[in-house]
Amino acid sequence: MDAELIENYLDYYEQTQGVLPERLHGFGEQYREQGYLTRNQLYDIAYESSTRSAYHVEKNPEDRCRQVTANVLLVEDDFSKLQLLTGLRGFKAPTASCVVTALDPESHAVVDTRVWATLERFGHVEGRKESFSPADYVTMIEPIRDIAAETGYTAEEVGYALFAYDDKHREGTLH
Repeated sequence: MDAELIENYLDYYEQTQGVLPERLHGFGEQYREQGYLTRNQLYDIAYESSTRSAYHVEKNPEDRCRQVTANVLLVEDDFSKLQLLTGLRGFKAPTASCVVTALDPESHAVVDTRVWATLERFGHVEGRKESFSPADYVTMIEPIRDIAAETGYTAEEVGYALFAYDDKHREGTLH
């Protein structure tokens, strides 16, 4: 994938139903300022990612939300960050990817089935996926970071472009 392709699909992303980057950036600012996220903030992120399952976030104790998100700041590796977040109700890997992307858009990306499908189409991953684990996030983020390094875009921007590419080119239904 080249920089022109990323640029074109970043422009197209605005026409999709994807997560709003400005909203994530706001959550990231709050996260960095506070050193944690509250249950309400996590709910808002989850709602941005998946309106249908966001209500599950409200089942988490407030102190657990703050502690888990504070702990995410303390660990280095991607798998551990995602594993911590997916321990919260309402957070599977795609929603957890929104949290780490809000925190660090330079090196993280929002991922889902569309991103996987585009990576698969371009030969970066193998097989079809409809649900994701923290290990799958690691599998996806590595080529996303490679593409980001090659093109000069952030991992976040590459992720949005991959999402938009699938949105435009997918034939048939998503699942």
